[in-house]
Amino acid sequence: MTVDKKEHIMNVAIELFAEKGFEGTSVRDLAARADVNVAMVNYYFGSKDRLFEAIVEYKASFMRGKLDEIEADTKMSEIQKIDLIIENYVAKILSNPSFHRVLHQELLVSERESMHTNILKIFMRNIKTLRNIIEMGVKKKVFKKVDPELTMATLIGTINQTMLSKAMCNVLMEKDGSFDPYTDPHFRQRLIKHLKQVIHAYLVKE
Repeated sequence: MTVDKKEHIMNVAIELFAEKGFEGTSVRDLAARADVNVAMVNYYFGSKDRLFEAIVEYKASFMRGKLDEIEADTKMSEIQKIDLIIENYVAKILSNPSFHRVLHQELLVSERESMHTNILKIFMRNIKTLRNIIEMGVKKKVFKKVDPELTMATLIGTINQTMLSKAMCNVLMEKDGSFDPYTDPHFRQRLIKHLKQVIHAYLVKE
């Protein structure tokens, strides 16, 4: 499959941000690694902030497509849809832990408020789909009345905490420092099972 220049630059940027962090990566570094000139990077993105936003949108749009498919599936119950969303989010985030750590850490920095606002708007589009599913479950009286946005924060917050602390994951798995929980299928299934149990207890009426 042929990757166009814009996508190629974003893929290389993901690698560099994971290696050096957002602050430690310059446009010149990126251009050199991607084998393009600085003018091309600026032509496509305008600035490093806009490049980062484009990467987040690029990744979020794939998940948005998945979420739209799940929401539109009339054969699944609302809780089955939530379960599938959990599986997709865990798979997505664990597939690129380094970048997601960079993203989380970047959102903690206060100097780039405009970029952070735009990134959060991108995330909110995906949260809207989850809100629709939860609201439908409430309407059908199979879900308790809960806060959809904070439900999503509970999910992502738990996943982020595991991503930010490999050491904590290894303690939970009773492994030494050489073990990589993010590539371990047992850890992935353990995380998915835990999240489903938490959300079921939180959402589903007895």
